[in-house]
Amino acid sequence: MRDLYPVSQPGQQPQAPVHREAEDSGTATNGALHSLPGTPCLPRPIPCHPAGSPTVPNRPSHVGPNTEFQPLPLRRQLVSQVSMDCPLSPASRPHSPWGRFDPYSPEDQDKEYVGFATLPNQVHRKTVKKGFTFTLMVAGVSGLGKSTLINTLFLTDLYKDRKVPNAQEQINQTVDIVKHTISIEEKGIKLRLTIIDTPGFGDAVDNTESWKPIEDYIDQQFEQYFRDESGLNRRNIQDNRVHCCLYFISPFGHGLRPLDVACMKALHEKVNIVPVVAKADSLTQAEVYRKKMKIREEIKQYGINIYQFPECDSDEDEDFIKQDQILKDSIPFAVIGSNVQVESEGHKFRGRVYPWGLVEVENPAHSDFLLLRNMLMRTHMQDLKDVTGETHYENYRAQCIQNMTRMVVQKRKRSLREKHLEQSEADFPLPLAVADTETERLLFEKDEELRRMQEVLERVHEHMQHSQRGGF
Repeated sequence: MRDLYPVSQPGQQPQAPVHREAEDSGTATNGALHSLPGTPCLPRPIPCHPAGSPTVPNRPSHVGPNTEFQPLPLRRQLVSQVSMDCPLSPASRPHSPWGRFDPYSPEDQDKEYVGFATLPNQVHRKTVKKGFTFTLMVAGVSGLGKSTLINTLFLTDLYKDRKVPNAQEQINQTVDIVKHTISIEEKGIKLRLTIIDTPGFGDAVDNTESWKPIEDYIDQQFEQYFRDESGLNRRNIQDNRVHCCLYFISPFGHGLRPLDVACMKALHEKVNIVPVVAKADSLTQAEVYRKKMKIREEIKQYGINIYQFPECDSDEDEDFIKQDQILKDSIPFAVIGSNVQVESEGHKFRGRVYPWGLVEVENPAHSDFLLLRNMLMRTHMQDLKDVTGETHYENYRAQCIQNMTRMVVQKRKRSLREKHLEQSEADFPLPLAVADTETERLLFEKDEELRRMQEVLERVHEHMQHSQRGGF
């Protein structure tokens, strides 16, 4: 809106226009700085025109004549005054590009914010663009439904070309490591899922150290990650570490077998172990309860460290705390797997048909399949990855660094010992600065003592030879 000349009242003399900017003007002309809402407007400097040059009359303003001129500050003074005295309001700040993920609600328009509340959105956008990875290992004897459960968990078929070995092949079969990698996308979120299967585990007559290939594979992935992390190009490191191991326990018997105890004790310091009771539809509810209690007692008795659910914070939602407690009480999970869809009363579901009734895979009254899937995918996938990186991998990394340091120390001691022997043979005095530690000093003292004893023996031997020659 343009400024108008002040209208003179009847009986008053018209006032001369005052050459000054209006306080509420949001624009500036002739090189003047723009003013922001809520900041005092700075006066525009009066240009000095040389004699004879044409002059442009300044625009009149409606500011009163009693307003005093203020000195023109520097540009940085203006910026600091704007940022300190009047931060930008939500109405003037740009809208977030994340739309409904914008943390600033319409009710907050009257408040003033800096804008760093969008940091989670920035991290979310970056991680979604990069994608996620997860590596799951299944271990257990054959015939417990490991492949079927994996296909049921991820609604896919990973074992299309699988060949079931006969009895003779099972006798001669060794433990193999079979790797399946698939890419899954759900609501724009990409997941690179890797399934590590262990066919042949526990199928031999002599299963002594049959878990050794599994342990070696986990160590190989740690070693590869350690090499990539210690290399020059650390930007695109591929994480193939095993984040979780579903260990399948047979529903038959009274608890854990010796092979189960030995295998889990060999792996519990390297991977997150989640025990699973397979084929839970072969047990009644009372038998499932007794089986779980027996397995928990034996896990505690043998000192097996399975995956521990993190404790909930005090500010967590009550429903989340309740669900977390249900997960803790359900260990080990009693699950059922099925790749067949069954229809009953117009409702289709994954399950099994028996002469005495139907078994629904996703029915909480029939199995813990939903609890296991929610734990792996919805609630604790990131925690499984964090524990793998912050606990198991860090233990392996610390052990590697300790071994490397020990090798360097031994090599240094060996070189110092060889140097000491060379100097002893040349009859050079040993410098005192060589013994850096107490152990090295003791070693050098022992070597010096041995050298003196050897010289004494040589002199005695020479004396005996001279005596024998004199006697003859």
